[in-house]
Amino acid sequence: MKETLRLALVLTLIAAGAGLILSLVESATRAPIAEQRRQETLRALRAVLPPVDNAPDTDTVELKIGQDRRGRDLSRTFYRGRIGGELAGVAFPVTAPDGYSGNIDIMVGVRPDGVVQAIAILQHAETPGLGDKIGADWFRGQFPGKHRENADWRVKKDGGDFDQITGATISARAVVTAVRQGLDFFQANADVILGREEGAE
Repeated sequence: MKETLRLALVLTLIAAGAGLILSLVESATRAPIAEQRRQETLRALRAVLPPVDNAPDTDTVELKIGQDRRGRDLSRTFYRGRIGGELAGVAFPVTAPDGYSGNIDIMVGVRPDGVVQAIAILQHAETPGLGDKIGADWFRGQFPGKHRENADWRVKKDGGDFDQITGATISARAVVTAVRQGLDFFQANADVILGREEGAE
């Protein structure tokens, strides 16, 4: 009986010690991980926004974009870049759920008038050598200068203006559609995103 109690005490102390160590490690790494994620976000924002002199990740608007299958609200963050206090551009993430191998995460940068400044592919699982060409300069380079009204937002195979990728039309189509839908939402909510309503009476 004494041996059982001793073993139980030892195991309890070991478990408590392990829990304390894990807690200390988590606490010590929380801030560096958060800073690493912030730097990744800032790199993506710099890639799609015009030159700005503010920290766009601290000048944001978050809007509801729908609900998931469980009825929980989904939101999108809009990052506002400024020069001398004047709005120079807005960046926002979009997700193409219909990539060949799953979700494609994209950062879209637009000027205040809704014209695309640039896009960046943040994350995907498309086929190497085929679908992963969505990240190539020539493919992403088709988007700057486009807005909702001056382009047919389909790949050329479907009668639109955007070159598809040989052997990976699904990937290209998914990106074009996701960017177009993001622009639709931006245009519909421009007053809020651009802060036009903030000074309204």
